Amino acid sequence: MLDSNQFADVFKTTSLPGGGIPISTTTHVPSIPTIVPNVPIYEGVHSTGQKTLWVVFVVQFLSTLVLAYLAYRTPVQKRLFHIITTFITAFATLSYFAMATGEGSSWAHHIVRESHNHHIPDTVDHIYRQVFFARYIDWSITTPLLLLDLSFLAGLSGANILVTVVADLIMILTGLFAAFSHGGAKWAWYAMACAAYLVVIFQLAIPGRRAVKAKGDAATGKLFVAIGGFTLVLWTLYPIVWGIADGARKWSVDTEIIAYAVLDILAKPVFGFWLLFAHGKKIQSIDGFWSHGLAAEGQVRLEDDEV
Repeated sequence: MLDSNQFADVFKTTSLPGGGIPISTTTHVPSIPTIVPNVPIYEGVHSTGQKTLWVVFVVQFLSTLVLAYLAYRTPVQKRLFHIITTFITAFATLSYFAMATGEGSSWAHHIVRESHNHHIPDTVDHIYRQVFFARYIDWSITTPLLLLDLSFLAGLSGANILVTVVADLIMILTGLFAAFSHGGAKWAWYAMACAAYLVVIFQLAIPGRRAVKAKGDAATGKLFVAIGGFTLVLWTLYPIVWGIADGARKWSVDTEIIAYAVLDILAKPVFGFWLLFAHGKKIQSIDGFWSHGLAAEGQVRLEDDEV
């Protein structure tokens, strides 16, 4: 904007010789002020989110100790569910420690362009949002383990288990790609993740219920329906939180952390203790390699190869 002094410089008047009519002469026209680029915006964790990460780390760590103790007290033939569930909270413990110490995150760069009227150039905002990639590493390990718990509980076939686990990994990886993308690519990756999740739902809801029904154990069937439904409800909330937080950036990073913290506690320690206490007495014994390793007749005999 031009001030009064600049206007005076622009419209200086001089008189013609002999007292003629005054004319205006322009001595200097200042250039249009340059538009200064906007300062980058950083959306990162603050004190509330930091404290939440440490709290969940402690919860996951203590849960791991208790679950490991329960596994130790259980005969090795019946430890399958105990070991899987202990691994779930153990990896979650590592993930939350990495996030709490600031070593499990990076920054996703988003560009927001705003158009103006009256021939004013567009302004561009560079927004950097903190993305916790350690969370995706955690999910890529713990969610397949969770699905193994449910699959073994239901008695799913190996083919169905493979499809379920691969679909789950696709869901997690495409979610990670979406977190570091922007524009149309972000939502394309998100759509792929949701499609993969539908495959997981189908495998648990249709073949899973069919398999557990074939067992003929009503109690196990009820437990699978209850804990499986509980898991699917929680897992459905994850992409909703992602869409609001990472996707649309309507939530702060702290709010995102709190939402995921609640879901992770319910989906891992609560799930694990529920499964073990409800199904612990009915876990079938597994002998053979699981309990005794390679028997003498199963070892490779080197002398047989020597001629």
